[in-house]
Amino acid sequence: MTRSTPTLLPPARLPLLPAAAFVVVWSSGYIAAPVGVDLSAPIALLVLRFGVATLMLGGLALALRGRPRFSRADLLRVAATGLLINAAVFALMYEGFEIGLPATLAALLHSLSPVLTALLATLLLRERLRPVQVIGFAAGVVGVLVVLGPDVWGGGASGTAVSPTAVLLGLGSLLCLTLGTLGQRWTGEVDPVWSATVQCAVSVPPLLVLMVATEGLPAVESPGLLALDVLWLAGINSVAGLLLLGRLVRAGGAGAAASLFFLMPPVTAVAATLLLDEPLGLREVVGLLVGAAGVAIATGAVRLPRRGGRQEP
Repeated sequence: MTRSTPTLLPPARLPLLPAAAFVVVWSSGYIAAPVGVDLSAPIALLVLRFGVATLMLGGLALALRGRPRFSRADLLRVAATGLLINAAVFALMYEGFEIGLPATLAALLHSLSPVLTALLATLLLRERLRPVQVIGFAAGVVGVLVVLGPDVWGGGASGTAVSPTAVLLGLGSLLCLTLGTLGQRWTGEVDPVWSATVQCAVSVPPLLVLMVATEGLPAVESPGLLALDVLWLAGINSVAGLLLLGRLVRAGGAGAAASLFFLMPPVTAVAATLLLDEPLGLREVVGLLVGAAGVAIATGAVRLPRRGGRQEP
């Protein structure tokens, strides 16, 4: 029996520049969001983000695709999924940022979504689950726990406790993201740009009601900086991120694109350390590596060896 080491997928699976740009664009959302929450209230920030994104995506959809063509059933499914994957996911995450959820931990939690989606698909849809996916998810959970360490209970050496409520909000956001991803399977063969437009648009009214009920009309101390932040979240994350993801899915398939998620937490951690002054000690680095390795293994970015030197499919 020969021995073999884990092997990275061939880089040709995905075009390098779009893949690198997607990782940077997607990771930047975990930096821009806490900045925006400091400048405005979290739900108000989301109302602005999805309102502007709706206008941008709607104009892009009209220019590229013409008038929308939805059946009533498809429109309802797209809208329901949008409420979950946009309004619920980001409302929970942004509220977490408001009470101290670190950007690095948020990225690590969301990076587990492809793996958790596979696990729930097994339970709810009777899809086949490979052992390597279980191993990857377990490693991801361990990585999250290592990153949290004793700080979640206020006993960490860093002296900055992560609120258990913030962690629960992050976990709720992860669950909504996973359920929303599963829900996308029932949206039918709809145009992705128009689908994203609808999903952003339907998120605005309930978020606006929630903002009025819980935040009122929040004061803005730096409207110029807030405008730049909203434009980044809407234009870069929502629009450019969607276009890059579509490019990657067309080039290598949805599975290959999902395999990039293991890169999000390390990239976010470096950016959060430089821009948000978040701590990045040995414990956080170890947790990130363990979590990223778990996501990489479970999504197929890294192939584990099998007996006889063959690779895990």
